[in-house]
Amino acid sequence: MIRVLLADDQALIRVGLRMLIDSAADMEVAAEATDGAQAVRLAAETRADVVLMDIRMPGVDGLEATRRISADEDLAGIKVLILTTFEADEYIYDALRGGASGFLLKDTDPGELLQAIRVVARGDALLSPSVTRRLIADVVSRPRTRPAPTADPLAAITQREREVLALVGTGLSNDEIAAALHLSPLTAKTHVSRLLTKLGARDRAQLVVTAYETGLVVPGATAL
Repeated sequence: MIRVLLADDQALIRVGLRMLIDSAADMEVAAEATDGAQAVRLAAETRADVVLMDIRMPGVDGLEATRRISADEDLAGIKVLILTTFEADEYIYDALRGGASGFLLKDTDPGELLQAIRVVARGDALLSPSVTRRLIADVVSRPRTRPAPTADPLAAITQREREVLALVGTGLSNDEIAAALHLSPLTAKTHVSRLLTKLGARDRAQLVVTAYETGLVVPGATAL
């Protein structure tokens, strides 16, 4: 049973999400939070598997709550799935960097939302749906100023792994990476697994962040 914590300051949205989640045989709502601070506290108390996190909440917002959950070693098993609106997509990069395992629009099809919860709960990052790609493309197209790293974080990976990382950064699935690079799906999956190990990334979402920060994914150069 997947236990889900709802974090949203709008009661109507929480009611709708609870009805949807409770309708699924393999998941249940563990608790509801109305702001980020309460979400962090309830995450620790309930040990939910997945937190459905709104970004814009009073006091501690969803981004800060995500960072706090991700930074707490005692909460390492809890995954955060951001629910956002298109107008808030400027926050997506920060959400991924803060430790979110994925994000969806609030008007996502109910069945897709339930599947997203399952994907995140089993430890995968939700970066493949077409809506996610559109948001990634928008974030990538925005120029950002970041401090130059003191050492090349990609020094330990091969050229092929760089190619795979760049495609992960544009939101491609393992099967799509395999097709793009003329590899078998198993080989593509192996490359992604090795990247996680070599780069010390928690999940696929963190690989996306690395692809952004190292310049493998640059404005105007996506594979979408």
